[in-house]
Amino acid sequence: MHVTTKPSIISLIGPMGAGKTTIGKTLAKRMGFEFVDSDQQIESSTGASIPTIFAVEGEAGFREREAQMIAALVQRKNTVLATGGGVIVKENNRLLLRSHTTVIYLRAFPEEVWARISHDKNRPLLQNKHPLETLRQLFAIRDPLYSQCAHITINCRRKHCNKIVQIILETIAGQT
Repeated sequence: MHVTTKPSIISLIGPMGAGKTTIGKTLAKRMGFEFVDSDQQIESSTGASIPTIFAVEGEAGFREREAQMIAALVQRKNTVLATGGGVIVKENNRLLLRSHTTVIYLRAFPEEVWARISHDKNRPLLQNKHPLETLRQLFAIRDPLYSQCAHITINCRRKHCNKIVQIILETIAGQT
């Protein structure tokens, strides 16, 4: 899809480790927009880390907090929003993001993601004996949901952050 007018909010979706935060910060700077990370906003509002919220409330409790945060964040203007990897699990989140923002899916495959985040202990869903297999299972379930939600899909395989940002800017400008 080509976006012909400058969107007021861009949301980045994709698996954990796809680069949503890194790309989002660079994209926001290039566009003169504010950058917001939904997970960081949840941590700030609760005073607890994401792993702590998962440990105390479970994934369902975290997803409810995430849904409330997304409902608030999509009302902003001139913002690049990096979402958590599981934001698309709840249908209402997908509907809110798609109807209120320009959704960009940063598509990254499990092996590539694992190479980036294998030493990161702040990934609650990967704290098990077979984290790569978990990533593969999550990708199989979530990839169709990311694709359904997205206005634009960017294949991130072997692309540097600045290249991805340039592709996004060109797509938004209708130049690609």
